[in-house]
Amino acid sequence: MSKVVIIGGGIIGLSSALYLRKSGWDVTVIDKGDFSDNCSYGNAGYICPSHFIPLATPGIVKLGFKWMWNSKSPFYVQPRFDMNLISWGMKFMRSATEKKVEAAAEPLRDIAILSQQEYEDWTRTPGLQFAYEHKGLIEVFQTAAAAEHAHHTVEKAQRLGLTDTVMLSKQELDKLEPHTTINAIGALFFKCDAHCYPNKLMSQLLSYLPAAGVELVRNAEVTGFERSGGKVSKVIAGDQAFTADEVVMATGSWGRETAKLLDLDIPLMPGRGYSVTLEDSPYKINYPSILVEGRVALTPMDGNKIRFGGTMEITSHKTPPRMNRVQGILDAVKRFYPEFDVPLPPKEKIWYGYRPCSADGLPFIGRVKKLSNVTVATGHSMLGLSLGAGTGKLVSELVNRVPTSMELRPFEVERFG
Repeated sequence: MSKVVIIGGGIIGLSSALYLRKSGWDVTVIDKGDFSDNCSYGNAGYICPSHFIPLATPGIVKLGFKWMWNSKSPFYVQPRFDMNLISWGMKFMRSATEKKVEAAAEPLRDIAILSQQEYEDWTRTPGLQFAYEHKGLIEVFQTAAAAEHAHHTVEKAQRLGLTDTVMLSKQELDKLEPHTTINAIGALFFKCDAHCYPNKLMSQLLSYLPAAGVELVRNAEVTGFERSGGKVSKVIAGDQAFTADEVVMATGSWGRETAKLLDLDIPLMPGRGYSVTLEDSPYKINYPSILVEGRVALTPMDGNKIRFGGTMEITSHKTPPRMNRVQGILDAVKRFYPEFDVPLPPKEKIWYGYRPCSADGLPFIGRVKKLSNVTVATGHSMLGLSLGAGTGKLVSELVNRVPTSMELRPFEVERFG
């Protein structure tokens, strides 16, 4: 049986392991931690074809400069002298054009729809029940400018075939959410979207995969590779060596550092996000929502929970968490949902994690040109969980050298040169 070593135990790595094991590979997944502290746990749980607009847009560049000196802002780039950040930032700005945003829409839609279809298949698998609900997502807005932008988004969604995307009046919004007051003038309703409880999904995968024969290796940070004949023959993690016929790099926000060990330059920066989860929530909402002006996400989860999440903080892994950013999330919730009184929890009750942000907002999915047995799958930014199942299927197709379920040229690993 041929051996594949997957580096990274987030949703991308575990999903890849699931499909590769099903197709007959001997699979080992190695993780620098214990599989419990990556960004796949604390996210909003969205599985969302609606997110066809990448992070790199002209608007976010303008806001980024405006917000750079406000550490509480929704999009914050920590000012510092860092050549990796400078290089990434220049590529990000060059990517943030209307033409490139338009070109990104179809591939982001296609991989999201593929992923949603795969997740729905997972729900029919014994042992994989992760509170999946396909009921839609609402984007709530408070200003005329946001309403105008929403009208343009509806038009784009319709052109992309997401025909069940509609505008909601204030009255229609209130009918969808009768349990609480919402301070808004209307909303955009993406009926195509679904959501799940990420913690349950990840814990079930960590039980399901070993039972299926996948080896999970904890606390094994990759320190090097042995190469021979244009291939990687071994993955080195400290004093451990893992022989491999194929290697999958699903290293999340550490993707740039791991890639450098193979002399690959992948423009990627960690973007930290935060979330707070109310267990046995005294408040009730029916639908996941995005607060447009607040740039905050709310998700009802697993029957009795609500998760509040948001912010994009381009920073280093070594920067201590900023609790004022969490307060900014809760302040935005209060502005939209005035009946929600959610105090700032103690630090140990707050989750934060690092999303792998590519320089153009598109993931890196594909084979490496100079190493014939290395596949990369990272750079999913805020869409890691949403695109997780689809990416795992695509990785399996790449490793098995069969036609892929969709065109992968927009996600080429070495597209920046």
